[in-house]
Amino acid sequence: MYQPKPCSRVLNISLWLAQVLAALSFGGGGVMKLAMPIAELAAMWPWAGDLSPVLVRLLGVIDLLGGAGILLPSLTRIKPGLAVTAAAGCIALQCCAMVFHASRGEYAALPVNLVLSALCAFVLCGRWNKCRLAPRNP
Repeated sequence: MYQPKPCSRVLNISLWLAQVLAALSFGGGGVMKLAMPIAELAAMWPWAGDLSPVLVRLLGVIDLLGGAGILLPSLTRIKPGLAVTAAAGCIALQCCAMVFHASRGEYAALPVNLVLSALCAFVLCGRWNKCRLAPRNP
C-alpha cells in the first residue's frame, strides 16, 4: 500500500493555498470565457475579439478543467496524483499563452502567466515529490 511522504505542516498548508489559488484563477477565467459575451471579453482582453468565438469558449473549458483538476483530486482524495498531471497541463497552457501574448506584443499579460506558471510548478513539485497525498481508502 502507498504511504504518503511526511511533509511539514507549513508546506502542506502552502500547497493547499496554492492549489486553491490556482483553481480559482483558472476556474474564474474559464467561467468568464464561457459566460461573458465575446464583445465584453474583447473589451477586457483584446485577443478575445481577434480569435474565433468557438476557440475562446474552448479555452474557457480548458481553463475550467485545469482549475478543477489541480484541486478536486487532492480534495476528494480520489486519484490525488491527477493534481500533479493537471498542474503540468496548466504550466503547458501558460507557456502557450506566453508565446501567444508575446507574438502579439501583449507583454503586460506575461507577468500573470508567469505567476500562474510558478504557482502550478510549486503544486507540481510539492505534490509529486515533497508532500504526496494518500488516496482515499475504498
